Amino acid sequence: MRSGRRLFPLLLLALLPLALLPGLCHGREPAPGAVTCGSVLKLLNTRHSVRLHSHEVKYGSGSGQQSVTGVEASDDANSYWRIRGKSDSSCQRGTPVKCGQAIRLTHVNTGKNLHTHHFPSPLSNNQEVSAFGDDGEGDDLDFWIVQCSGTYWEREDAVRFKHVGTEVFLSITGEQYGHPIRGQREVHGMPAANHHNYWKAMEGVFIKPSLDPAKHDEL
Repeated sequence: MRSGRRLFPLLLLALLPLALLPGLCHGREPAPGAVTCGSVLKLLNTRHSVRLHSHEVKYGSGSGQQSVTGVEASDDANSYWRIRGKSDSSCQRGTPVKCGQAIRLTHVNTGKNLHTHHFPSPLSNNQEVSAFGDDGEGDDLDFWIVQCSGTYWEREDAVRFKHVGTEVFLSITGEQYGHPIRGQREVHGMPAANHHNYWKAMEGVFIKPSLDPAKHDEL
C-alpha cells in the first residue's frame, strides 16, 4: 500500500493537462512582450536617458558617413529603427528575436543600417558609430548581437548590442555635440560591457510574437 500511495501522485501529475503545468514548457513559446523581427521601435539608453537617433548629417571627420547620436526628445521621428536579421530570410516578420541572435538595425527615415568600424569617434575617441548603406543594404559591419539574459529579447529588458565584426558595445558616455546638432549626445562603441551600454525598447510598432511568421498582428 505504501508504494501505491507514492505512485498515485505521479499518475495524477501525468494526467494533468500541460496548460496547468506552465513550468514544463518554459522557454518554448515567446512571451507576449518579446521584440520581433520587422518591428519598428525607439531604443533608450538607460544610463543617459537618450534615444538612439540618426539624420542626414554626416560626420565632419572619421568616415564621413551619416552620424548617429542620442537625443532626449521622445517624439523625434528620426529615432525609429526597424529590426532585421543578417538576411531577410533569417528574421522573418513576426519571429521573436532570441538572446544571442545577430540583427541589423535599419534607420527608418534614411534606410541606412547601424554600423561601426575602426575610426575614432569625434568627441570621446572611442569607436565611431555611423549609419551606412542604401535602402537597408550595407555590409557585414552592420551586424549586432543582442545580449540579454533569457530566451528572447523582451520589451521590458535592458539589453546590450555587441558588434559582430569589432566586438565593441553600442554605448553613450554623455559627450555633447555643438553646431549643427547642438545638445545631441555622441554614440560610440566601447570594448567593455558596462552601465553605459544598456538599451531598452520604447515607443514603436511591434509585431505580435509568433513562432509561425505567417501568423502575426500589429499591436
